Amino acid sequence: MRRFTATTCALALAAAGIIAASAGTAQASTCSHAYLPLPDSSCTPGAYNSDVTQSNIHSTICVSGWTATVRPPTSYTNPLKAQGIIDYGYSDTNMADYEEDHLVPLELGGSPRSTSNLWPEPYSGTKTATTKDGVETKLKNAVCAGTITLSAARSAIKTNWTTALQVTGIG
Repeated sequence: MRRFTATTCALALAAAGIIAASAGTAQASTCSHAYLPLPDSSCTPGAYNSDVTQSNIHSTICVSGWTATVRPPTSYTNPLKAQGIIDYGYSDTNMADYEEDHLVPLELGGSPRSTSNLWPEPYSGTKTATTKDGVETKLKNAVCAGTITLSAARSAIKTNWTTALQVTGIG
């Protein structure tokens, strides 16, 4: 899990353009981007929203527009994204090249604000943040249709989003 210190918060705010950067020592990355397109599970293990359960999916995730009611604002996620770019040691530090993504998506009842569930997912590569969005939608549709359980979808995407459709039998 990412830990915030005064130095790393200042660096994150500087990267986000919120404060001016000051001279100092470069910070070593604490998370590995070697697992891409997956996050480093020691930094981003995923987390669930306890308000979403199998018994209430038809009044939460299966309601059109529900995720907008729990999605955190960019004023919350942008500093996390800036810090995550540092933590993951990405050479590309352009914030526009990443989505601060929920490993367990809001569409499957992922925790909206837990730093254990948020990471800067690149838009570049063969399997990207955009690719993951399609997987999330297919899993949510299957959960809402009763094809698979919420638990199965969450577990599959948390373990490896690139194989989640095959593991659940959706793909």
